[in-house]
Amino acid sequence: MSASISTLVAILAVSLLANAALAFFLLRVIRALRRIDAGEAYWSIAVFEVESPLALQEAANAAKPSVTARDVHDVKASFVADPFLWRRDGRWHLFFEVMEKRRGLGSIGFATSEDGNDFRYEKIALRERFHLSYPYVFESGSETFMVPECGETGTVRLYRARRFPDLWDFEATLLSGAKFVDASLFEHGGLWWMFTSVPTHDVLRLHFSRSLLGPWTEHPASPIVSDDPHASRPAGRVIALEDGRLLRFAQDDEPTYGWKVFAFAITRLDDRVYEEAPALDHAALAPSHYGWNKYKMHHVDAHRLAPGRWMACVDGQGYPLDRRKPRPAKTPLVKT
Repeated sequence: MSASISTLVAILAVSLLANAALAFFLLRVIRALRRIDAGEAYWSIAVFEVESPLALQEAANAAKPSVTARDVHDVKASFVADPFLWRRDGRWHLFFEVMEKRRGLGSIGFATSEDGNDFRYEKIALRERFHLSYPYVFESGSETFMVPECGETGTVRLYRARRFPDLWDFEATLLSGAKFVDASLFEHGGLWWMFTSVPTHDVLRLHFSRSLLGPWTEHPASPIVSDDPHASRPAGRVIALEDGRLLRFAQDDEPTYGWKVFAFAITRLDDRVYEEAPALDHAALAPSHYGWNKYKMHHVDAHRLAPGRWMACVDGQGYPLDRRKPRPAKTPLVKT
């Protein structure tokens, strides 16, 4: 009798242990599926209004993604990132990189919105045989142009909208001979200016021209940033603040790519001199440690609507469908 009880106890113990192990395994599977369903480590995009492009963090943390890879319906997408806004005919157009799963290359897609709140994905607007990202959209005269990043071609390529927003033609090669990263163009003081970085993310170069089509000349102070992965790679459109200051955004790519965004005020810019200073004593954007932008933030484009009102789009890497409540952001100081 005693032996039978011992045997039964042993069987029950083994059964309980096996069931516990199975339950633990199933719990891990369920958690993993939930993480996948939430978009683990996906880049996604949020659009929102703010009072200033130097006050983005709180709104970014509270925002919900406006566009995710799940919204892309004409190709299978791994993620969406690098958003740029443009307003035309009373409608917001949001251009961004779509990483195509099957090709393993980026293309340029776009979404539209009447009010800037609800965006509807439309389609791929530009696809090449090489990788495209960072679709820097802007106007010159009556024409609309785009300079997407295509560093692997060793060029900076300009595209013109034949039919905005979904049909773009190659217009010209602006620069060649190096792997130019995230070209960012703007007009100032009667000249065109272009920031570019390099694949190592630690150098920022500056070129200028009297015409958008060139010829482009490297600035005598270029590279304006060297050996600094915290302040080199462009992170969005160069904008003019309400007080007239020019503002550039830069990725913080150390200790990892696309970690945070810093803002720099351009204090002097002409064909001989370039000067800038940090616009904030902390990052303009940083990971929130939860939700859609849990791990990284590396891009911003902001447009002035009225005094004290800006429309901004940013991207973040995290869990796009995470519904947990926000936690206060820890905004790191600028590294020197």
